[in-house]
Amino acid sequence: GSLIAGPFATRILADLGAEVIKVEPPGQGDPLRTWGLPSHAGPSLWHFVQSRNKKSVTIDLRRPEGQELVRRIARVVDVVVENFRPGRLEEWGLGYDDLRRVNPDIVMVRISGFGQTGPYREDAGFGNVAESIGGLRFITGYPDRPPVRVGVSLGDSVAALYAVVGALAGLIRRERLGRGGGEAAEMVDVALYEAVFSLTESILPEYAVHGAIRERYGNDLFSAAPSGVYETRDGRWLAIGANADPIFRRFAALLGRPELADDPRFRDNPARVRHHAELDRIIRDWVATQDAAPLWDALRRAGVPAGPVYSIADIVSDPQYRARGMLVNPGDPREPDLLMPGVVPRFLNAPGEVRWAGPELGEHNDEVFQGLAGLTPDEVEELRRKGVI
Repeated sequence: GSLIAGPFATRILADLGAEVIKVEPPGQGDPLRTWGLPSHAGPSLWHFVQSRNKKSVTIDLRRPEGQELVRRIARVVDVVVENFRPGRLEEWGLGYDDLRRVNPDIVMVRISGFGQTGPYREDAGFGNVAESIGGLRFITGYPDRPPVRVGVSLGDSVAALYAVVGALAGLIRRERLGRGGGEAAEMVDVALYEAVFSLTESILPEYAVHGAIRERYGNDLFSAAPSGVYETRDGRWLAIGANADPIFRRFAALLGRPELADDPRFRDNPARVRHHAELDRIIRDWVATQDAAPLWDALRRAGVPAGPVYSIADIVSDPQYRARGMLVNPGDPREPDLLMPGVVPRFLNAPGEVRWAGPELGEHNDEVFQGLAGLTPDEVEELRRKGVI
């Protein structure tokens, strides 16, 4: 895999303890090595995070010797994750049926823009396309402005999470069926646009039943109120979600307007949704008279869900992130001040960990090719001389 979806899925698996071997083309490697700001050592800082805990090998998949090398490794692995355009691996003799012949118990996870079937299967599909066709961009932003993207590659990342779920479910199925007869092999098909579409909550049934088409509403949430982001007196932004009835009663008291909880316009959530504009105006005017830090403290003490809109600088200085180990320095001499997000999810008895940052290109060639692939040092050197690795 390259860039985002496949490598993010395998990053999660590596964080949780899997031995992950990242296959990259010789010479330049995964293009992500050059995306974003560079490290002082050269590769991008994103690569240091995305390829952490992985072993890097180089193989030219276009050459028969490289394809045979992949098949040798595939004989002994549990899972193969790939995010090529559908049909590409088949052209190289490395598709699901090909790898199943050398490993009858293989679990193959395939990530692509539009999936392995259907009229769009051969189309290129990056995250921004998936977020658009998947229905997310249509509802993101304000009604008087063009659709906007979330500030990260959300479509790729959601697809990666489904890929992890699929890989683990495939392994559980294999363990239940037992190895050997070939019945336990599995191919997991993850389409980016479908991963995005799965997040759209009740949008489809609302259209099917009522003909309703949800539009862009900015920060308004028309299923619950109040739930918004409000500017404080000192120029910060605070998210407040007081939409459950008991919480709204506590919030109204903190607001200095306890009578709002009994006002017919705001007595329950359906009423508050109908009158959200009036309620939002009351909250907005009140928050504008408060400073962010003491207001957040007051909301927390009152049991009202709230939190500031954080920049990355705010995150780094926040005690909750540090207490939970979510700001990790892997101790890499190439970048001593490097920080990266911690491991999610957390396990009590078998916690994941960041063992090392993204490796150098081909750093583990000798280890993997002489170990898992069973080549001799001379055979590895011959492949290197030919430019296959």
